[in-house]
Amino acid sequence: MTLSVVLLSGGLDSTTILAMALKEGDAVALTFDYGQRHSREVERAKRISEHYGIQQIVFPLYLQGFDSALIKKADEIPEGVEVREEIPETYVPARNILFLTVALGVAESIGADRIYIGVNAVDYSGYPDCRPEFIEAFQSMAEVGTKAGVEGRAPRVMTPIQDMSKAEIVKVGKELEVPWELTWSCYRGEEKACGRCDTCLHRLKGFREAGVEDPVPYEEME
Repeated sequence: MTLSVVLLSGGLDSTTILAMALKEGDAVALTFDYGQRHSREVERAKRISEHYGIQQIVFPLYLQGFDSALIKKADEIPEGVEVREEIPETYVPARNILFLTVALGVAESIGADRIYIGVNAVDYSGYPDCRPEFIEAFQSMAEVGTKAGVEGRAPRVMTPIQDMSKAEIVKVGKELEVPWELTWSCYRGEEKACGRCDTCLHRLKGFREAGVEDPVPYEEME
């Protein structure tokens, strides 16, 4: 049976890949408290881990000072668009490099053979660390830069939703009975999801195209 470390942010994508990993074996959830502008991600990830009855590691990673609207509360979260040609202000410099590096250390420490990350290159905000080229480069680094890698057993970085649309992700999640009501995707940390930022628009589009109702409450939108 496989043992996986799953990067769990509490959102639609990461919760879906957690369900996919658990279908294959055991898993440990790894959540980062990196100074993001609200705590809903960490809170939702905890509730999701409890729902599945798995261990959750909350890893503090102090990224204050990094140039990102997801960290600087004084910065405005930009209104979302379904397709971007530029990298938005919500990009966090080197975030997935840091996250995967910690996940690699955890995986090697507990003997996990897989690391799951919910990167997506179809319906996403244009982040460079969500592209297949980045994942391939990180896998190569893991194979030469760790004891496990030198011994020929480097954990595999799994990206099962890399080439899926949001609608396809929602359909997979529905089949796996993902607890959508526990998830949170909005970049803002208000009582209700804003429905206007990139991640809200992609999520709403996915549920709409999949013909599935999103149970998360949204602000009233004109």
